[in-house]
Amino acid sequence: MHSVFCIENPLMDYIMAQDYPWLESFGARPGTMQLVPYDTFSSLVAKASAYQVVPGGSGANTIRVLSFLLGKDANLLGRPAYAGAVGRDEAASRFSQLMKVYGVDLALAEKDLPTGVSGIVVTPDHERTMFTYLGACRDYGPEDIEWSFLKDCRFFYSTGYMWDTEPQLAALHAVVDKAFAWGIPCCFDLADPFVVDRYYKELGDWLKGRFAIVFGNRDELSRMTDCVGSDEDIINRASDLAPLVVMKLGKKGCLISSDGLSFSIPGEVVAARDTTGAGDAFAAGFLYGLLRKLDLEDCGRLANRVASRIVQVDGCAIESLDRGEILSCLPAKA
Repeated sequence: MHSVFCIENPLMDYIMAQDYPWLESFGARPGTMQLVPYDTFSSLVAKASAYQVVPGGSGANTIRVLSFLLGKDANLLGRPAYAGAVGRDEAASRFSQLMKVYGVDLALAEKDLPTGVSGIVVTPDHERTMFTYLGACRDYGPEDIEWSFLKDCRFFYSTGYMWDTEPQLAALHAVVDKAFAWGIPCCFDLADPFVVDRYYKELGDWLKGRFAIVFGNRDELSRMTDCVGSDEDIINRASDLAPLVVMKLGKKGCLISSDGLSFSIPGEVVAARDTTGAGDAFAAGFLYGLLRKLDLEDCGRLANRVASRIVQVDGCAIESLDRGEILSCLPAKA
């Protein structure tokens, strides 16, 4: 039994701290992800003053954090599993080795293109802007699906980034259709405002009736629903997307809509250092709560706590976190 099976983009992340003029020289909109050719990524790295390299991609971050939260609970709830496409190169070997160290079962498909990479620029406001070369990720298709991983999981999870190539989209549709037929709850994170800008009409039509949970930040859900009102206005409109919709509000916490009824969970105000992986960690915390069968208030409280701890470290460095301290926000009976 696997706890959560995720299919997404395996990437090696190059995290670099730079100022606003440096970022502006690449013509990027701060706080978003843009797909770039490898030459652009190489130029980014060449001009960076310094950087660190870690396994990444939104889905991989979520699964790594989930595995950290599970700890020994994985013996009962199942290990998390992850799939995607990588190249036949050193980056793929490094990605695989590190994910296995984190306790994640893998079903990676090998392709002729290089393993995907992402340059993550962290600006002085602690926001991150991503320049992603998908590489091998873009060729993951239906033929690469490890159906046994899906069949024995408690939840399936993926993100809007899978919409950016036809093979990935076909694979995602195939998995979600099969999961629905097998009665496996599907969870989806909208991932990025640009993803919603590119596909929101088709994406919205596809989500309805297929997903148990949809995650998104205020900007993403506002775009998805064509609603520019209050947080409550947006979450009420977004409640059509799934029975459970979770709006991530950063330091303000989150807003949850369950079967049309909404309520808020206050966040934890901390001194942010790097927001890389905050939304991914939030999803991991919420999923862990669901696996533990916690009520939605505790799921939201835990998700807020995990995200608030991730933003205090560089990248999505779970090695720097204290699992016991994070879980202490839950009631003793949990």
